[in-house]
Amino acid sequence: MHEEKDLAGTFDANRRHLKGVAYRMLGSLSEAEDAVQETWLRFSRADSDDIANPGGWLTTVVARICLDMLRSRKARREEPLEAHEAEPIIVGGVDPEQEMLMADSVGLALLVVLQKLAPAERIAFVLHDMFDLSFDEIAPIVGRSTTAARQLASRARRRVQDTDTLPEAELSQNREIVDAFIKASRAGDFEGLIAVLDPNVSLGGDARALSMGGVTLNGAEAVARSFMGKAQNARTGLIDGAVGIVVAPHGELLLVINVTIAGGRITAIHAVAEPAALERMELSVL
Repeated sequence: MHEEKDLAGTFDANRRHLKGVAYRMLGSLSEAEDAVQETWLRFSRADSDDIANPGGWLTTVVARICLDMLRSRKARREEPLEAHEAEPIIVGGVDPEQEMLMADSVGLALLVVLQKLAPAERIAFVLHDMFDLSFDEIAPIVGRSTTAARQLASRARRRVQDTDTLPEAELSQNREIVDAFIKASRAGDFEGLIAVLDPNVSLGGDARALSMGGVTLNGAEAVARSFMGKAQNARTGLIDGAVGIVVAPHGELLLVINVTIAGGRITAIHAVAEPAALERMELSVL
């Protein structure tokens, strides 16, 4: 009984860390909690005398579980959430508000980009760049050599932090404009929206985006009214090297919004939600 309490105490001391690791790998709070629970089951059955470093052992095990889950997910070719599917109040016992707070702490744009990585790339990048594990430790988890594990993380890093973008000054200015647009939209700030929209701005989208409730409009006032109180799940991101908007409820990519900027104002807004088009896009984080 005493040994069982010691195991439980050790695990509880590492639970928050394990949940953070699993969430960054899986992008789903309910799946992350499943991975943590499976880690506890394996820990409770292990011989504690053979575990010299419980924290390292637990991190390795949860990473392997997540890798298996990612590979299984890829094999099933999971699609993003259907456009018509309403956001549930409770998903697998997880409060959506809790999930959104978790997503915000990591960065929704980053979660979306991570989902586009191959499973082994994602594991290597998360463990090394976010949790400082050495490639010697990562190699056996992904079943590669130390050099190969380093290459996996390097490839992932290039995709996450794409350098093929606009000049830095223009990128910074465009980001400020898009950030201001999202902020004004969420707050229902009509004047704030008008301030960043060109008088002749156009709004449109692909067929799927329009079927989800998108509209085709022209003119700053009409476009501003259509965005009043919206953009709650929107975040600024890089889309094919340009500043745009990523919409990802609960970390699941729903659509992206391409934004054209000229003369310090938004001149065109185009929403893209077709899965094939989203898959072809290169998304990265600012």
